[in-house]
Amino acid sequence: MDPTALLPALLMGVVEGLTEFLPISSTGHLILLGELIGFQGPPGKAFEISIQLGAILAVVLIYWQKLLALLGGMWRPGLERYYVINLVLAFVPAMVIGLLFHRQITELLFSPWVVCFALIIGGIAIILIERARPDPTIHSVPEIGPLAALLVGFGQALAMIPGTSRSGATIITALLLGVDRRTAAEFSFMLAIPTMLAATAYSLWKARDGLAAEGLGQIGVGFATAFIVAFFTVRWVLAVIGQIGFTPFGWYRIALGSVMLAFLVLR
Repeated sequence: MDPTALLPALLMGVVEGLTEFLPISSTGHLILLGELIGFQGPPGKAFEISIQLGAILAVVLIYWQKLLALLGGMWRPGLERYYVINLVLAFVPAMVIGLLFHRQITELLFSPWVVCFALIIGGIAIILIERARPDPTIHSVPEIGPLAALLVGFGQALAMIPGTSRSGATIITALLLGVDRRTAAEFSFMLAIPTMLAATAYSLWKARDGLAAEGLGQIGVGFATAFIVAFFTVRWVLAVIGQIGFTPFGWYRIALGSVMLAFLVLR
């Protein structure tokens, strides 16, 4: 394979790893980058699935000890059981809506125009909510009640609109419910594991007849790059988000959406 064919795959992997767990929309960035560089990827959904899986596994690696503790403690009364219940409740809305409307959402909304408007609107929402959010009263995931967890789940379901951002929707919803920033980020990242694994499995099933072994070099580069970049991105977010907040990401979304909207209009 021509080494230059691997560069677009590397770029797509970097963008997936950087944006999947930031409130700036990975799907939106991938659609816009693909539009800019004309990236088609290997046949079928293999490339898309591989970079998403790489990002998921990075979070699994970061939280492996917590995951083992939850698996061992969820069977008896205690904080681990409350933690798992909250994850399950937050997972359900996206699962149900995704199963019912996946095809319609993909066909109607996956366009650069939708991404641009969603980036701008979401950026404005992040800035306003960061300024008006209530003082945090919830400082750990088990403290999030069933109703709040379910509402975070409906926030996550909104992220099926490309450009909205799964992590952004869940984190902002949690902030509105009085969850502190670090706990909101942790809940969003942990919720990503079942959500993205289910989405990946569903995509694999839907694309099972179109998957091919072609483009293994691009698939491998994209997977490895997304894994490495996502690992360091999540670690960075957890370390600094309590200090910097989410407002800078809101301004970034507005700027990117505006620039790309101008590009689409003028091209």
